Amino acid sequence: MVTKNSSVLKNTILSLAIGWTFLILILCLAKFSDLPTIKVSGADKYGHFSFHFGFTILWGFYSVLQLGKMQWKKLAYIVLISLGYGVLIEILQEVFTKTREADLMDIVANFTGALTAFFSLLLLKKIRND
Repeated sequence: MVTKNSSVLKNTILSLAIGWTFLILILCLAKFSDLPTIKVSGADKYGHFSFHFGFTILWGFYSVLQLGKMQWKKLAYIVLISLGYGVLIEILQEVFTKTREADLMDIVANFTGALTAFFSLLLLKKIRND
């Protein structure tokens, strides 16, 4: 029974991680000019931070479930994947959309979100081991 539950949890986290990854792509490439704008300074950067925080957390949890333990090197690799994915999306925005453009500060926000998730997961590991 424990094995079945852990398998269900692993599949659920994997599904969420894949879904979140595609949601980031869709939201970063879609045209939103017809939607009302949010009047918060830097709201776009908060979105990028949140996207990559969630990306790193979900893929990090999946990694833990798959390996049976948390490995900081594996988490660091996930952060680098998040960074690369964010850079790729910025390039796609510049090349393939007319309503979006690449922004270096979006990449910084992405990386900051991923690093915050990385350190949050390491802190969680430390708390659980103490």
